[in-house]
Amino acid sequence: MVEINVNGKVAVVTGGSRGLGLQCAEILIANGASKVFVSSRGAAACEEAAKSLNELAKAEGQKGVAYGIAADVSGEKGARHLLAEVSKLTDKVDILIANAGASWGAPFEKHPEAALHKVLNLNVIGVFLCIQAFAPLLEHSGSDEDPSRVLIMASVAGLNTNFPGGAYGYLSSKAAVIHLGKVLATELGPKNITVNSLAPGFFPSKMSGGLLKSIGESMVAANPRKRLGEKQDIQNLTLFLCSKQASYINGAVIPLDGGAHLAASKL
Repeated sequence: MVEINVNGKVAVVTGGSRGLGLQCAEILIANGASKVFVSSRGAAACEEAAKSLNELAKAEGQKGVAYGIAADVSGEKGARHLLAEVSKLTDKVDILIANAGASWGAPFEKHPEAALHKVLNLNVIGVFLCIQAFAPLLEHSGSDEDPSRVLIMASVAGLNTNFPGGAYGYLSSKAAVIHLGKVLATELGPKNITVNSLAPGFFPSKMSGGLLKSIGESMVAANPRKRLGEKQDIQNLTLFLCSKQASYINGAVIPLDGGAHLAASKL
């Protein structure tokens, strides 16, 4: 029987203090990761997330340790700060989950320039800068048999245009970061680093809460699986992609929405 785990791996999760990022961190530390670093802009949120992850590790009988590091990874200074803090505790990183992201919804006629800059800086430029910063540590850890992993948290919003809420910058950023992932997969693959993109649909979270409150029922009705995303959906996929069994998957974009993006016209 094949056992899927991340035993002994060191992981960094940006935007890891809540939502999908924290859920990814949870599945890693519960399945053998030796160190898991979670980052977000708020120090208190990072500390609370690390505390909950350490409690989870203990409850699961694991010896891994979680650390919280406050960092704004929308720019080079924040990405380099995160790298410096992680490097104080480890000389390798096996897994980087580029999850930090933002959204903004406003009508086309009133959509502010500042919102576009904020979303694109974090969702695209920040992702690139974090991968760039951590590439040496990832390369140091990877091998032919078990390469290091980069997971980019994209979205099905980057796969179609039927996305409610006037989130022009968000849609553009997710389409851009999906293509960025493909480019980096070819760039970093020879260095024993794979790059894959997750494209979740709607999962209940702080970011999606307002939208789900207004049209959540219609989203469920239009979904071929007749439900929204659940915690175990993102966790199962994350664990598999970070495990040794997924070592040959590179440059993939995996929709995680029950097939809803194929039925988007029904919304």
